Amino acid sequence: MNFSFIFANYPHSMWLYDQTTGQFLDVNDAAVAQYGYSRAEFLQMQITDIHAPDDAIILQKLLTQKHPELNLSGEWKHRQKNGAIVYVEAVIHVIKYGEYNAHLVDIRNITERKQIETTLQESEARFRAIYQTIPVPLIISRLSDGLILYANSELLQIFRCSSEDLVNRPISDLYYNPSETTAILAVFHERESVQNYELLLKRTDGSCFWAIASLQYLIFSGESARLVVFSDITERKQTELALKAQAEREQLMRTVAQRIRQSLNLQDILNTTVEEVRDLLRVDRVVVYQFAPDMSGTIVAESVGAGWKVALGAKIQDTCFQTGGGVEYRQGRKRAIANIYEAGLSNCHLHLLEKFEVKANLVVPILLKIEEENTGSCLWGLLVAHQCSGSRDWEDHQLDLLDQLTVQIAIAIQQSSIFQQAQNELAERQKAEMNLRTALVEKEVLLKEIHHRVKNNLQIVSSLLQLQSQTLKDPEIIRVFQDSQNRIDSISLVHKNLYISPNIGKLDVVEYVENLVTSILISYQLEPGRISLETNIEAINLNVDQAIACGLVINELLSNSLKHAFPGQKTGRITIDLRDIGNHIEMIIQDNGVGLPDHLDWSNTDSLGLSLVYDLVTEQLEGSITVERNHGTAFKIYFPNLTLQQ
Repeated sequence: MNFSFIFANYPHSMWLYDQTTGQFLDVNDAAVAQYGYSRAEFLQMQITDIHAPDDAIILQKLLTQKHPELNLSGEWKHRQKNGAIVYVEAVIHVIKYGEYNAHLVDIRNITERKQIETTLQESEARFRAIYQTIPVPLIISRLSDGLILYANSELLQIFRCSSEDLVNRPISDLYYNPSETTAILAVFHERESVQNYELLLKRTDGSCFWAIASLQYLIFSGESARLVVFSDITERKQTELALKAQAEREQLMRTVAQRIRQSLNLQDILNTTVEEVRDLLRVDRVVVYQFAPDMSGTIVAESVGAGWKVALGAKIQDTCFQTGGGVEYRQGRKRAIANIYEAGLSNCHLHLLEKFEVKANLVVPILLKIEEENTGSCLWGLLVAHQCSGSRDWEDHQLDLLDQLTVQIAIAIQQSSIFQQAQNELAERQKAEMNLRTALVEKEVLLKEIHHRVKNNLQIVSSLLQLQSQTLKDPEIIRVFQDSQNRIDSISLVHKNLYISPNIGKLDVVEYVENLVTSILISYQLEPGRISLETNIEAINLNVDQAIACGLVINELLSNSLKHAFPGQKTGRITIDLRDIGNHIEMIIQDNGVGLPDHLDWSNTDSLGLSLVYDLVTEQLEGSITVERNHGTAFKIYFPNLTLQQ
């Protein structure tokens, strides 16, 4: 494949011309088609004839220089046969063409690209004019590296800088917080635009202001870029921050007030206060300083940031206060010191503050009202906020906050004092109660010992009766001894139960009656199953005298039923009921035996047992007794419930 074939069929315009004269030597078909001249017409022309007039002059000058290494490659304007101007990019090679020193020219039509560039340049010029007239700050930065490409006058004004101040600077330099760059770009890449993003910006002089930023893609000077429009919202943000600060102050006041209501522990209240204040004011230390009577003082509560000296518990010998200083605090004066070295403080005061690395502080007195003495207020201590990292310009509301808190602290101190007095009184009362309990325990021990000795003595008497009865032959006399022994045992059983009871003053009536009737049944040695006994005993309260009287009554009436109600081998049933019926106690002892003789006046009889029953009920129990003789005998006894009256 030879040069002529490649040249003729090359898809782009290509020609050869004489380097010396500029005369066309040959053109390919693509050139003929693009420019509209025939091949014969081309060969009659010179290279300058194909160029636009302004380019032809330049080219002619270059050709006359006859410099062998002159490079004419580049962008040119060519004129077609119909007069139309086209933009081309020419790549020129010097070759030997026969006897000629020729230029081989490879031509690419770039008219469309140049038109686009021209349009973009015109558009950019219009945009610049528009940007300058838009009354909002805007800035354009390169997408690839964030360098600032353009900023309008409004932006320069709001940032208080010149365009030279922004040259070759990344847009991230305008953000107060560098991390904002990462955050806003993350949103931008995700959504391809950002609307109303709030951020804090910084000026070249170091001052700051709040703005809303909106970001959008655009092409600027042929490069991918970001358009950022800012809107200054500093006033609105300051209002929002002021409202937020007020809400936080109110919340702090509610927190402290709630803690005062919930707890009378002063230390808990003070600890909560200093912690919340340090967090709200963002200071390095907050302390509560309490004065002693000699005007020395102790830091009783502290919240301190990491890395700063801990002052809690430190006893401070402040000679300024001890020598009469601090009168203004007694009068309720508050102080906001931005720089301790510029506040006119005394040397002793400065030395004290330097000890705890303080550079600036807020000081508010804690005053307690002394109403009963009508002497106004006394200085209890100070609520102090420390800035240790450097000087600080305080705001009025911060000092007012501490002032409001000292009122709450004073209330808490007074409530705690009242509570402490109540605690002391309670401690004294508890001590007296403990003494009473000790005396009561000693009394119970003594009573138990008495019950124990009485029980033992009664058992000795019972044993003596039993031993004596064993020497007797007459059954009637033996029975008299047995009845006496049962009476003594019923009394002894009361003292036994009281002795073993956990509550020395309370007798287990149910257990007492059950044990008593069991003991009586055993003493009569009845045949199994001949006489049944049923007890229905409620757990009522009886004092010792009532229990002994009831035990003796049960003993006498149960013994009478066992001896006389069922003669011979007659079977039967005995029931004992004891229950509470309001203000009285009812006791019923009945059997279904032969009953009492009709002519017997049981209340006036020679029977020792029945006489004893009548006397016990009417005198000892202060009650009443009736007898029913239907289908056996029933003794119904009623007596007052003395435990209710007590």
